[in-house]
Formats: sequence, structure tokens, C-alpha cells
Amino acid sequence: NRFWKVLYLAGFTREQLRPEEELRLLETGCGITMLVERPTVQANQLAAEELRDGGARLTDKVLNYQPRVLAILGKDAFKRAFNQRKVEWGLQGIFMGKTQVWVLPNPSGLNRASLDEIVEAYRQLYDALQQGVK
Repeated sequence: NRFWKVLYLAGFTREQLRPEEELRLLETGCGITMLVERPTVQANQLAAEELRDGGARLTDKVLNYQPRVLAILGKDAFKRAFNQRKVEWGLQGIFMGKTQVWVLPNPSGLNRASLDEIVEAYRQLYDALQQGVK
């Protein structure tokens, strides 16, 4: 999984963190959560009901904490969890309370996008945050 490398290359962290250093992300103002609390190799291994339930739990969490931005990794997961049809990478036209919703490519090695393409998508979010996402 290229997640930690992507976060570093996009500017979110000053050094490339390891998975066991996940809590250090909080120093940057970022946090991590999952739609579904079980590992899978591919998103299509998740049932639609699991994703919808996870989306509802995540919505409750976001409405409670109201971060500036929520980034969902993967178009398919976002579509299925939040009952959306047409999804492009980046800022979405929906909010959860005051929280902007973004969809970013999953950095999994199974993703066909190049590392540079994935980093660029994450950098767009990083830049928006630096400019004080409105």
C-alpha cells in the first residue's frame, strides 16, 4: 500500500510515516477512519449494505466532530456508501454539516493510476487545506 508514501509526497507529513505511526497524523491535523472495519484485498469484496452502514456511521462521526474536510478513498466505495451516481476525483458537491467531502484515489498497489497521478490528487487537497478550505 502506497498510502504513507503518498501522504508524504503530497505534503501532509514532513517524513514518510509507517503504519504503526498512524497517530502521528493527528499532529498534522489529519485523522484516519474506515468505512468498514474489516480488511479486504479489493473494495468489491464489501457488500453494499456494509458500505452503507459504514457510511452512516462515518456521517454521524463527521457531524459530531465537524472536520474541515473528509476525504473518502475510492470512487466505488464513495458511490456505494453514500448512494452517489456520478463521481469525479476531488471536491464533491456535497457537505456533511460544514464538512467538505473529497474523493481521492485509493493508493493501493491494485490501483491502475500511477504514483504521480495519485500524489497530484492528494496534493490538490493539501493545497486547498493550506489555502483555508472554505
